[in-house]
Amino acid sequence: MVVDDEALVRSGFRLILSTADDIEVVATATGAEAVDMVKREAPDIVLLDIRMPDVDGLTVLREVRALPEPPVVAMLTTFDADEYVLTALRSGAAGFLLKDTEPEQLAPLVRTLAAGGVVMSPKASRAVWQSHPGAATTVDEEAARVGRLTDREREVLALVAEGLSNADIGSRIHLSAGTVKDHVSAILTKLRVGSRVQAALLARRAGLLDGGSQRPGSGR
Repeated sequence: MVVDDEALVRSGFRLILSTADDIEVVATATGAEAVDMVKREAPDIVLLDIRMPDVDGLTVLREVRALPEPPVVAMLTTFDADEYVLTALRSGAAGFLLKDTEPEQLAPLVRTLAAGGVVMSPKASRAVWQSHPGAATTVDEEAARVGRLTDREREVLALVAEGLSNADIGSRIHLSAGTVKDHVSAILTKLRVGSRVQAALLARRAGLLDGGSQRPGSGR
């Protein structure tokens, strides 16, 4: 389901996603229509504009996340450094997409969300943190948290930050999905974050992805 205040955006996303054999756009809606439409259509994924004039995306996100069986929600934004994105991620959004994402990337991104992965542009995720003073702890503290992880947990965290689901991570490093789930739970506890998205953002900011297998804070 696509929620946006602009009819052209809604129809564009519907047209692009409808070309995929395994994706059905069950509805599009404005912000004012969104929650009732989610209740009626029960979509698996909602792509939700973060800035709308009638009902803003953060309000819709909170109401949708409060439903008994909420869908996965990813935010749509025009700006690399939208200060509302960090609030949305902390409120349960599973990631965010820039509205100028290449059309051929949309279906794979929706599949990632459906598989339990996270969706974030590396460039945009850095901009989100940097545009929100005080939104994160210091880089040294973040590196120290990542430094408490085992080698295997850092490996799993890097793959979480790539947007992979537990099953995909397991296939990549030859572990069962259940074992990966246990690692992810331990990672969230050690990093003191509440979601995969927050863990992924912290990993990016701490330089885990830039340094490959380098241990944060090792000085190498």
